[in-house]
Amino acid sequence: MGSAKKSSNVSRKARIEEMRRAEQSRERRNRVLAIATSAVVVAGLVVGGVFLVRSQSGDGGGSAASEDKTTGKFVTGADGVRTWKGTLARNHVTKAVKYAVQPPVGGDHNPVWMNCNGDVYTEEIANTNAVHSLEHGAVWVTYNDKAPKAEVEALAAKVRKTPYTLMSPVGDQKDPIMLTAWGHQRTVTGASDPDVDAFLETYVQGKQTPEPGAACTNGLSK
Repeated sequence: MGSAKKSSNVSRKARIEEMRRAEQSRERRNRVLAIATSAVVVAGLVVGGVFLVRSQSGDGGGSAASEDKTTGKFVTGADGVRTWKGTLARNHVTKAVKYAVQPPVGGDHNPVWMNCNGDVYTEEIANTNAVHSLEHGAVWVTYNDKAPKAEVEALAAKVRKTPYTLMSPVGDQKDPIMLTAWGHQRTVTGASDPDVDAFLETYVQGKQTPEPGAACTNGLSK
């Protein structure tokens, strides 16, 4: 049993390192593309002038939250993981979204993701940005004011060591500590709960990921 767990941990670490190398490579390519794009934009400004258009103004500038197009319900497995059975919308929106569950497990989301390279946020973050992180294969660790401070600190330490994770408080969630991936969610008792490592092992860049390998850096940091 011990050797199997050790082998699983080694495999997981190797997978994470591979994801890190791939992300670093994408970041280098993106920097090159950004420089080239900037040069083209500057040339366009010199030649033809600029017309500013809000490409994301479909909301008319209003503040009302949009309805998520998600449909379905949770089904709880024997392992305690709740899996969303139905459809999870994936449209980019600029408004807040009324999600079916809290924390949300997917759905329409902001075009910008929250940084999720082991990032720990001490204040609540926007659901729409966190859902985009889930789309990239991150696991979101959340807690409310009923979670013991010692457990929150221990979980934060674990998250900081784990790429493709993020952590933040969610005041109105039902249970003190919850783990969320795209389409999957469970409650845990604390950092030492074996279900924490099992969930991370399964869902960090897991098979449920809509956009495997997508960046967890260069997004929103708060």
